[in-house]
Amino acid sequence: MAKSSKKKNDVLFIGGLVIAIVVVLGLSFSILYNDNFKDSDNDTNSNESKDEVVHVPSEEELKLEKLENINEKLDFFKMEYIDRYLAYKEKNPNLDIEKIIVYVNIGLDQQFYTNVHDSPNQDTNKILVNKYNKLASDFVPSGLEEINPNYSSGKKMLERNARIAFENLAKDAQSEGFNIRAVSTYRSYEYQENLYSNYVKMDGVENADTYSARAGYSEHQTGLAMDVDNKVSAYTDFGNTREFDWMQENAYKYGFILRYTKENEFITGYQNEPWHYRYVGVEIATYIHNNPMTYEEYFVRFLDK
Repeated sequence: MAKSSKKKNDVLFIGGLVIAIVVVLGLSFSILYNDNFKDSDNDTNSNESKDEVVHVPSEEELKLEKLENINEKLDFFKMEYIDRYLAYKEKNPNLDIEKIIVYVNIGLDQQFYTNVHDSPNQDTNKILVNKYNKLASDFVPSGLEEINPNYSSGKKMLERNARIAFENLAKDAQSEGFNIRAVSTYRSYEYQENLYSNYVKMDGVENADTYSARAGYSEHQTGLAMDVDNKVSAYTDFGNTREFDWMQENAYKYGFILRYTKENEFITGYQNEPWHYRYVGVEIATYIHNNPMTYEEYFVRFLDK
């Protein structure tokens, strides 16, 4: 009887122990599960928090968006001009964004003869002289040489490369029955100053500025520009001659471009001048011939880096 009671007690003890172990294991599993669930939940909340972070565009990014992020497409975009681009766009809402960049880089958002700089690329065929870029009063191009008198009216000077190119042009034109003669080439600062002053006396500043350059702003001072005629008609009538047609088709082959045209008055600031040609070299002249544009537009696209 005692042994049986003992066995029963042992069984009860072991059963209780098993139950206790099961309870402990159950509690441990529950704790671990809840902890893992909390960690998982925290991770989920963390990811949700990350997803909820919204990028706030900077002021610069907002401005670039207004310009259709054109800076990513044009290597001549100037970040320092961004406010000028936006102001010009506001005044010209229908203008192509790329043209806005080009025109502002030229300076067209400013009045002529304001925001003026020294002419870049001085003493090279890439020099830019216009109503925003000027030459000093003592600037004289190096390598000035007299043109063969067979192709000029009196003693006329051009920079050496321009002289050689023009003489070849005039000679070839003559062989085809066309007469092209240089009637105005290099002009000193002082010469241009007197010339412009006389025009102002005749027509006033506003009118004179449409057809004559102020001293320091004339391409003639570079020794790379020339006015031509056909030896018969006045140079101002050159646009109505056969020689003009020949120049339209051939001038670029010798490195010359027609500098001032009616459709580009708003860019150059000058009236149509069918007689005024500028030496820029064959490569540039050929590009402009194949892709019609002013030298200003070419300059800001490819040279103003």
